[in-house]
Amino acid sequence: MPKYDKADLERRMHGAVESLKHDLAGLRTGRANTALLDPITVEVYGSHMPLNQVASVSVPEPRMLAVQVWDKANVGPVDKAIRSAGLGLNPIVDGQLLRLPIPEMTQERRKELSKLAGQYAEKARVAVRNVRRDGMDNLKADENKKEISEDERKRSETDVQKLTDSTIAEIDAAAAAKEKEILG
Repeated sequence: MPKYDKADLERRMHGAVESLKHDLAGLRTGRANTALLDPITVEVYGSHMPLNQVASVSVPEPRMLAVQVWDKANVGPVDKAIRSAGLGLNPIVDGQLLRLPIPEMTQERRKELSKLAGQYAEKARVAVRNVRRDGMDNLKADENKKEISEDERKRSETDVQKLTDSTIAEIDAAAAAKEKEILG
């Protein structure tokens, strides 16, 4: 049974790109985005729950998020969770609705976020290179076990390299777009 599985490599590389896109979505630019609140968990009913399971989040204005809490008893815990999330957001409580004005970003903060986007991209590139290495190792193992010929191994290695190059190009494009968005 050959160890090399092209579909598995594609799936793992695509996973690294999706993870990067998710990480980048959480970076705050100057505009309101519901993904900003995705990582927040709220302590309610004796357990930690994602914010989107106790309230609905919307973007009524370009620089404002609105969090509509479903249960009146959870307004306090949701407010506390947002304040302690380290996002620099201060909710304005209005009954069961929390308004979150998105503050203007300083140039220094923009540079920090841009650097962070670069770090996320590098993490994704490393993940893709690790998947590439696994694929190459599996091809060599298959050749050593005489399951594929040397020519097949070389052809497949070229495919793996092409897949790696295109995936890294996709990562670079996503990171560049986010950095441009952050730096304005």
